[in-house]
Formats: sequence, C-alpha cells, structure tokens
Amino acid sequence: MRKLFLWGAFLSASLMFAANIHAQDAQAYPGKPVRFIVPVPPGGGVDALARMVAEGLRNKWGQSVLVENRGGAGGNIGAEAVYKAEPDGHTLLFTAGGVLVTNKMLYATLNYEPELFVPISVVAANYSVLIVHPKVAADSVQKLIAFAKANPDRLDYASPGSGTGSHLTAELFKAMAGIKIAHIPYKGTGPALADIVGGQVASMFGELGSVLPHIRAGRLRALAVTSDKRNPALPEVPAMNEVLPGFLATPWNGTVAPPKTPVAIANKISAAIAEVLRQPDTIKRLTERNFQPIGGSPEEMALFMRQEVERWGKVVRVIGAKAD
Repeated sequence: MRKLFLWGAFLSASLMFAANIHAQDAQAYPGKPVRFIVPVPPGGGVDALARMVAEGLRNKWGQSVLVENRGGAGGNIGAEAVYKAEPDGHTLLFTAGGVLVTNKMLYATLNYEPELFVPISVVAANYSVLIVHPKVAADSVQKLIAFAKANPDRLDYASPGSGTGSHLTAELFKAMAGIKIAHIPYKGTGPALADIVGGQVASMFGELGSVLPHIRAGRLRALAVTSDKRNPALPEVPAMNEVLPGFLATPWNGTVAPPKTPVAIANKISAAIAEVLRQPDTIKRLTERNFQPIGGSPEEMALFMRQEVERWGKVVRVIGAKAD
C-alpha cells in the first residue's frame, strides 16, 4: 500500500513538473523563427492569407515568421512535413480545410494522421464561385447543366489538385446536377487559374478573392457562388442553392501544430492570431480579398473539425469521390 502511495505521489509530482516545463516553454515562445508550412504553391488564397497572418505575428512577436510553400499530392506533402516536425510550436501547418478533413477519406493511404495534429485556430472562411471561360456557351448554371447533359464529358474543370476543396465541391456539383465533366487536376491554384483564363480548361470552382479581378475584367464568367446566399461582391450572381437546393460549400483555412505540441503553446499562438485578425488593417486587407476573419480557439477548432468530418464524410460516401 505504501509503495502504491509513493508511486501515486511520484506520478502526480511528475505531471506537475511537466506542466510547469510546458508553461515555461510557452512563456519563452517563440524562441526562434516560426515557419508556416503552406501545402500549396504560391499564388492562391491560402498562401496570401498565411502571409498576412505571418506579417502580423512578426510585428507582434518581434520574431521572424516565415512562409514556406510545399505543394503537391493534394496538400499531403506539406502536411506530412509538419506532422513529423519537432512539437515545439515553431513549425506549423497553415492550410485549407480539406487537408485536415477530407484527405483521409479520399486517399487510400496517408503518412500522417489528421486527427493527431494539435488544433490552433480556424483563421478565416473564404468564398468559392463557379467560373467558366467566356468561350463556354453558357451564361447560367441551368444552361451549363443542360449543355453538360447533352454533351457528356465534353466539358472539363480544373482544380488546384486532387482531394482539394475545389475538387470536392466540383464533384458535389456533378452529383447533384447529374452531369459528367472531366477533372483536370493542377499543382496549385495559380497554374489552374492561368489555364482557365487562357481557355485551356472550361470551368473551375475558384476562390472568390483570386478570381474576382478576372471576372470584373471579363476574362472569366461567374455562374454561381457556393455560399448559402449571394455575395455582396457579386450581387447579380446567384447562390448555387437557388438552382440546386441544399448545395453548400464554404472553404475555410486554419493552422495546426505537430502532434504532442503543448497545449499552452497552442493557446498562445491561437490568442496571437486572434489579436492579429482583430487589427483594422488586417480586417481591411482580408475584406479586400473576400475573406471572413474568424480566429477561433483550439477547442473551437477541434469541435469544428469534427463537424466538418461528419458533414463531408456523408458527401464523400454518397458521391464516391476519390483522389485521382
């Protein structure tokens, strides 16, 4: 009995010691440059958002916050790098939600476990819009669906890569509309957008902030936004659920840390990001790119991700989507 008591006392003391060490680590954080690994090439919305947040954190902490792009494999290459990084909060994954939510459903194997990342913050929501090149003979969703039904697989669509939110949204659209459109995956938003603007690809579900200048210049045509209501930036463009009731796909971006990162460090990073997102200059820049700042806590992100896994899991099972 005495041995059991002594063991319990030792265990309690060990846990208190570990907690104190983690608290001290959090107070000293960041002790060296912080890296945001962005698992897509430069040029897209998530890359722009990461750089805005990195700039704000640099100003707050007086410490370098670097953005490193590691694109490929639907975000899995960058995610794996962070998964295997030292869990001290100095290497973070800044990503669109699909890497954390749907990739496990779409890929046969992954070299990381999304649910083992330590949540930090859902940083911002984005908006998505169905766009077509002007040469496509359809100026509405209804006409696009009619053309696709009459000409199966004659149309195609670009995405930033297999398994990305853009890819999954397009597959949901195909399933709900009952049409066949060929998928052309790219390595990032930039290359995909360049080819649809150039007319090499017919359509795409693109981030509003990235495609809006092309829409306003007449280089692309917007047919529908994927939010639950019309977007003030394109008031004349219908929401997709006006044509396909129940359709909803709102992209989001967030940041997570490697497994076993101390909770105290995650909380400190989350609070700093929330502070950056409340700054008037940041709000202005985000609004100009059609982002909606969020800045949730680690606990809120964990709950949100569970809800997203449940919601998109149903979609993936129904449409049978898989990464190419």
